[in-house]
Amino acid sequence: MNNFPYFCGLQRYHFVGYHPNDFTFFSMLHKAGFVNIIGSPNVGKSTLMNALVGEKLSIITPKVQTTRHRIMGIVNGDDYQIVYSDTPGILKPHYKLHESMMQFIHNAFEDADVFLFITETGENFDDREILKKLRETQIPVIVLVNKIDLSDQQNVEQMLTGWQKTLPDAEVMPISALHRFNLEKVFRVILEKLPESPPFFPKDELTDKTMRFFVSEIIREKIFLNYRKEIPYSSEVIVDEYKETESIVRIKAYIYVARESQKGIILGHQGKAVKKLGTEARKEIEEFIDQKVFLELSVKVSGDWRNDEKKLRWFGYEH
Repeated sequence: MNNFPYFCGLQRYHFVGYHPNDFTFFSMLHKAGFVNIIGSPNVGKSTLMNALVGEKLSIITPKVQTTRHRIMGIVNGDDYQIVYSDTPGILKPHYKLHESMMQFIHNAFEDADVFLFITETGENFDDREILKKLRETQIPVIVLVNKIDLSDQQNVEQMLTGWQKTLPDAEVMPISALHRFNLEKVFRVILEKLPESPPFFPKDELTDKTMRFFVSEIIREKIFLNYRKEIPYSSEVIVDEYKETESIVRIKAYIYVARESQKGIILGHQGKAVKKLGTEARKEIEEFIDQKVFLELSVKVSGDWRNDEKKLRWFGYEH
């Protein structure tokens, strides 16, 4: 970890465990709004949202294009409600699935009250359409240069200066989402820019997604972590049954792949690979819902589902 001025406060303040509700703001007015997070794949959008919300809502893997849906995380205070939205990474579509993923990003431009545009040290972001939208929008834009712990002061300074020239009306800040560096300041700036509004959701809600959705995402995360090459990108997960009893939650889920050969890879020799996958997923689901789980996994083939609009709608994608 490089020790330069932007990052030297990490050890002193020790933001591990930081949650926005730890800070009290006194106001007679209530603020609320949608803070939409956009950026390239794998720049740390999901890590940032999980850190700001204080819960793991978005799955995180080293592979690009892990996030496929728009996921909301809600943070409440006595006089504010922040609705964060994690979105898929900005990409050039090769499948109808990618087109649906990009639609989530376009939707994020329609309802934002604040934009968090995430980049990382060393990235050369050149999507002209997105940059044009960010320049022309009347919505406040905060540019966050992430992963500064992996760079040096000179490179970070150049990135900050470059983005200030590219988006003159934006506020540009260095952060490390992984180490929660500078997130207190990010939170305060967001709160300053939120409009006055009553809350959009009940104050005890954490997200707009169902438990079935999060179970399917946990399973999909384990696929990304356990399999290589095209397997994670050719897979989708549907939770068919979710039954709660006093002693255990019984879950039945299907893993869909595009080809028969991929089914064999998911299963592994004598089913050992899918058994390992299921064990890892079950443990994380139990931790997530704080209850004992019985998880049954099956693998099915759904040919070319990434280019089939009907199947994509069934899997929960807009088109």
